[in-house]
Order: sequence, then structure tokens, then C-alpha cells
Amino acid sequence: MSDEKKLAIIATKGTLDWAYPPYILASTAAALGYQVEIFFTFYGLQLLKKNLNLKVSPLGNPGMPMPMGMDKWFPVIGTAIPGMESIMTIMMKQKMKSKGVASVGELRDLCIEAEVKLVACQMTVDLFDMNPKDFIDNLEFGGAATFFEFAGESDICLYI
Repeated sequence: MSDEKKLAIIATKGTLDWAYPPYILASTAAALGYQVEIFFTFYGLQLLKKNLNLKVSPLGNPGMPMPMGMDKWFPVIGTAIPGMESIMTIMMKQKMKSKGVASVGELRDLCIEAEVKLVACQMTVDLFDMNPKDFIDNLEFGGAATFFEFAGESDICLYI
């Protein structure tokens, strides 16, 4: 049994705003000496695609701060207006860039460099008829049992 601390993360979301937590936590833990594995399942598999075309969806996310205090006066139903997803995605990317936050691609590359193990859920790939060629090279395909081998011995397990 190793003395090295272990962090296991399950990533289930595939939007721009939900891409940051697993990669930030994984890269930080790896920098702190943890052995880290992220298991990407269902919509989280979008985070492993070569072409990261992630969007943020303000719909159904009332906690999302909006510019100009819009969250105080703009009705939540207004976020369903056609084009709002694109507008909010552009705004979030600009905000991240202006604050010096790394892009999702940069964070993912940092995780790969730090030897974070990235596991794509094979069952979900099959379920949604995804093409494995659409995913990055530095990952493993496996099922829940693959994840549990690592998670069962982890010090911390996070569901994101």
C-alpha cells in the first residue's frame, strides 16, 4: 500500500462552467503530490473531445451571476431566448480571459502533463454511439469497475 494520497473524481457535466472544477481540482491535487484519476461519464465525456466546443447554459442555473446586475432584473425565462447560450458563453470566456484564468484546454493539458489519469466511460461511449477517434489520445476507456479499483483506495472521492 502506497503512502501517496489519492483523489478520485467523477465528472458528469459537459458545459463550459462545469469543465473547470474537475480539471482545476485534479491539477491542483497532482501539484500537491496526489495520485489523481478522473472518470468521465455521460455528458462529462464532452471534456475529453479533441475539439472542445463547450458552451455555458444559463437556463436552469439561477445562481449564475450575470453582468450589469441582470440576475436581479432579467427574468430567468429570458435565458431561453435564442442566442442567449452563445452570448453567455462568449461573456464567460471573456471574463475568464480578463481574470487570467486558464482555458479548459490548457487545464486539461496541465492535468495530462501532471500524469492525472483520465478515464472515459466505455458504457457511455457505446450508449451515445460516440466515436473514440473524437477523443484526445491521453486517456483510457473503462467502466465503473475500472473507476472503483482506484476510488476504493482513494483518500478523497468527488462527484462533479
